[in-house]
Amino acid sequence: MDSHHYISSDMISLETLRDIFTNNTKIALSEEASLNIRQCRDYLDKRMQEEEAPIYGINTGFGSLYNIKIENENLTKLQENLMRSHACGTGDEVPQDIVKLMLLLKIQSLSYGNSGVQIETVERLIDFYNEDVLPVVYTQGSLGASGDLAPLAHLSLPLIGEGEVYFNGKKEQSADVLKHFNWSPITLKSKEGLALLNGTQFMSAYGTYVLMQAAKYSYLSDLIGTISLEGFDGRKEPFNELIHIIRPHKGQVVTAHRIMGFLEGSQIIAQPKKHVQDPYSFRCMPQVHGASKDAIEYTQQVFTTEVNSVTDNPNIFIEANQIISGGNFHGQPLALALDFLGMALAELGNISERRTYQLISGLRELPAFLVENPGLNSGFMIPQYTAASIVSQNKQLANPASTDSIVSSNGQEDHVSMGANAATKALKIVENLETILAIELMNAAQAIEFRRPLQSSEFIESFLKAYRTEVPHVSEDRILHYDIVRTKEFLKSFIIEDDSV
Repeated sequence: MDSHHYISSDMISLETLRDIFTNNTKIALSEEASLNIRQCRDYLDKRMQEEEAPIYGINTGFGSLYNIKIENENLTKLQENLMRSHACGTGDEVPQDIVKLMLLLKIQSLSYGNSGVQIETVERLIDFYNEDVLPVVYTQGSLGASGDLAPLAHLSLPLIGEGEVYFNGKKEQSADVLKHFNWSPITLKSKEGLALLNGTQFMSAYGTYVLMQAAKYSYLSDLIGTISLEGFDGRKEPFNELIHIIRPHKGQVVTAHRIMGFLEGSQIIAQPKKHVQDPYSFRCMPQVHGASKDAIEYTQQVFTTEVNSVTDNPNIFIEANQIISGGNFHGQPLALALDFLGMALAELGNISERRTYQLISGLRELPAFLVENPGLNSGFMIPQYTAASIVSQNKQLANPASTDSIVSSNGQEDHVSMGANAATKALKIVENLETILAIELMNAAQAIEFRRPLQSSEFIESFLKAYRTEVPHVSEDRILHYDIVRTKEFLKSFIIEDDSV
């Protein structure tokens, strides 16, 4: 049985991307994609032979140097110089999982037959992907407008035997890894360097990766928030479907329904309550979590379109017999969506920390800081500080990148998206959210112990039983850093059956 995923013009969903990525599925070009790539390259070669007029990026300089004509004998040198000169990324290294997604998305974009690359170039990128030869790419350097130029330059350097890659867990010179596989460096033809460097695959890979996490942590926000509600002896009336039918935002309705499902059969929620209302951080989970769900869903739509798009420049249209220079590399759609996603995830952390604060406040017959002998023990006092500091950092990170722009390339590129910065911020925000939710779970699980002998629902009790095998109840002070680490590992390993946001 062939276990490969075949790259084609069929719409590829984010779910399919996730499955390819998480299952480490090998990829290959379909016959359709191979034909599209070959026909486009043949068309471009023929055009280059038939006319001498300058065509941007193919036989001209780049950016503000667009008016300088390059002779045919220097076209390979032109593309190699482009790749070398643009490889000026700095900062931290891009996580290898995201680099692998960058390779996959670049292959997908080049496969449509509008970019003019050689089939050999795309096949070598596929070799890199399948053999886990992962170029060293840096987080800083892209303006998110002329494509992700610097990151994609580093991604592409190994094609010509330059730059560095990770292979078998070690950082090595690309030339050495090419020799290991008996691969010759690719001799770039006209336009190929530009096709490789133009594009939004840095932003797209980050966004896709964050979205893979976002659905899970949206679900866990609902689940952990429900456990906190139980620990706080909260009320279930705010989740009654009648409330949400008359304000039917999709995410709000989904959240309320999910929480009611989590609570089904709970003795704690069913017991008589002494209070009439709960604080907003409990009562308004459908409205707050739901708004984040809707933002995540919007971002999914944007990225689904993007990963099925051609984003280099110029674009080649064989049937129309035209080569057209445009701006599909501009990252504004992604920048706005990534900012929106970052804000949505930051808000899930913001309201989570407020629930943690309520749980440790000595309210509703819970001991101060959720520990026996408070005073002698500080209990869960300081994890709330940690959550608060991370929430504050997320608020800072959630300030939009997309409202900024800096002129570049002597004014030729006079508006940029800053989507790359939005992308790296979004990853940090979702990583922070994981920690914030881990701290809430520690507190919520501790609080429920003070409701015994009453039981929560069967589902919540089974979840807590699994959690307690990793992180035991806190009866007296201990080093809670290790509890936070183990709780995060527990959340990482948790698999959700319902992967909708």
